[in-house]
Amino acid sequence: MRSGWLIFFMTICLLFGVLAWGQTKPATEPPATTPAAAADDDDDRPVPPPPSAAAVPADAPVLTVKGLCPGGAAKPGEVAAGCQTIITRAEFEKIARAIQPSLSPVIKRQLMNLYPRLLIMTHEAEVRGLDKEEYFQQTLAYARMQILTQQLTRRVQQEAAKVPETDIADYYGKNPESFKEYNLERIYIPRLKQEPPPSVKLSEEAEKERQKNAEDAMTKLAEALRVRAANGEEFAVLQKEAYQSAGMKSNPPNASMGKIRRTGLPPGHGAVFSLKVGEVSLVLTDSGGHYIYKLDAIGMESLADAKDEIHNILQGQRMKEFMAKIQGPFSTEVNDAYFANAPAR
Repeated sequence: MRSGWLIFFMTICLLFGVLAWGQTKPATEPPATTPAAAADDDDDRPVPPPPSAAAVPADAPVLTVKGLCPGGAAKPGEVAAGCQTIITRAEFEKIARAIQPSLSPVIKRQLMNLYPRLLIMTHEAEVRGLDKEEYFQQTLAYARMQILTQQLTRRVQQEAAKVPETDIADYYGKNPESFKEYNLERIYIPRLKQEPPPSVKLSEEAEKERQKNAEDAMTKLAEALRVRAANGEEFAVLQKEAYQSAGMKSNPPNASMGKIRRTGLPPGHGAVFSLKVGEVSLVLTDSGGHYIYKLDAIGMESLADAKDEIHNILQGQRMKEFMAKIQGPFSTEVNDAYFANAPAR
């Protein structure tokens, strides 16, 4: 490749952000939780080429730009007769990996469509001497810092992912409360009773009284259901009755919550974890409504089942430690007089 590779690389990184957007994962997709995924993110894992592409030899041309001489001098806008720039499969794949290892075949095709234009524009810019201008040199220096920072961050992430098995076992042993599992049942009672709207418009005071009566009805219902739950009635039956009494048209939630951790309930419901097995809680009330819990059993998630979760926790801790070790020895001073009008962060 010619000496203009760096200006080409900078340009393609900027433009390719638009192309890569099309293959970005949805924000709602949960992050990978396995050590393998943590150590080798999907964005770093090469996508196998289709069979037809795999059959193309590494030194075979995949793109030819006719009239463009590699490294050859020319006048602005001039096309050199007989010249051509040939890009082999091996050369193209190096460029694709540099941008992002996991480019799909569709995105590679878009890159291939963009590539000749960038080569031609880069050639013209060099002929005009734009690569010698101060603006380009400063932009290049800044881009270099960004690329090196990105590469260092990726390398540190890989190092942080190498969590020793002994550290995982040690974390599990020192944090038993984090891996306790509670089998719970719950009755949810809506905060307001759903009633038909009044036939006539009520005054503000009358509307407030109506709302208060609807809330009081549900509060009384919750206390009554709690007594019946403590006397052994089935939570599923009581949950269905709670919804019917509240005037709810939708299906009631499942009374069985299965196994959950301490983090599985709202902070205001933490008293549930102090219950004895078989015990029913008092009515817990928050802005969402009223809740009654029963503790059926307490267990522990096994180390084997918790291993991936612990690995990711320790990887995050190691990442912070590694970055602190790199950045910690340095400090920064800012001339506030110069940045006086800058918004505070």
